Amino acid sequence: MSALVDASGAALALPRPPRRIVSLVPSTTETLCALGLAEALAGVTAYCREPADVVRTKSRIGGEKDPDLDRIRALAPDLVIANVEENRREHVETLRGWGIPVWVTYPRTVADGIRMIRELGALTGTGARAEALAGALEALHDEVAARSARRPPVPVFYAIWREPWMTVGADTYVHDMLRVCGGANVFADAPARYPTVTLAAVAARRPAVILLPDEPFRFRRAHLADFTPYADVPAVRDGRIHLVDGKPFSWHGPRIAGALRTLPRLFDIA
Repeated sequence: MSALVDASGAALALPRPPRRIVSLVPSTTETLCALGLAEALAGVTAYCREPADVVRTKSRIGGEKDPDLDRIRALAPDLVIANVEENRREHVETLRGWGIPVWVTYPRTVADGIRMIRELGALTGTGARAEALAGALEALHDEVAARSARRPPVPVFYAIWREPWMTVGADTYVHDMLRVCGGANVFADAPARYPTVTLAAVAARRPAVILLPDEPFRFRRAHLADFTPYADVPAVRDGRIHLVDGKPFSWHGPRIAGALRTLPRLFDIA
């Protein structure tokens, strides 16, 4: 295969499709399985839990931020897949220094997530399957984005952490998923990618919808009470504070389909 360039700027040309893959990203693990590569997966992280029937049989190599590099090397992978945001550069460089091919991803929009499927297909010799999946997702993406564009975007606050409260800026995958599905991130103008905010600042932005996902922070029903002092905020006043599964908002790959089909309902407030 000809050399491909990954998100870290490194060129990679594999002599043959990989037969032993280590995935350092949970959503990528799921994507690889969707491409028919479950048997080729040699190792996954402790946080790779989908598909459950596949990952329970795989070697665990630690967390995304603290993988056991020696264990990865012992698995003799012919490809490791990492992510700019989820994994550490020094770990990628160590693996490459040992002669292990590493492919680094960094999708920051839904379109990027679809394009990543095609890249993985080209890299792993599953191009036809990847094209079928990506093509269907692309058509759905364009349909949902066009439908969202025909109505005013709904102001939304998407929390990712508590104490301190944190949210997403414009240069994030979550922001773009909200946008495509009809939401307008109320902190899109924040200079940081993951800004720290106060609930008073959230209230001042007057979101019509507040989303509390179960990852990376696990929001629970008890946390709804945090918004009680802000009864005049539209989302609070109208009962539009939702505890949600975080995966549709942040996982790249085949899960995009379910996200695009279901998330727009959160912003159907007319």
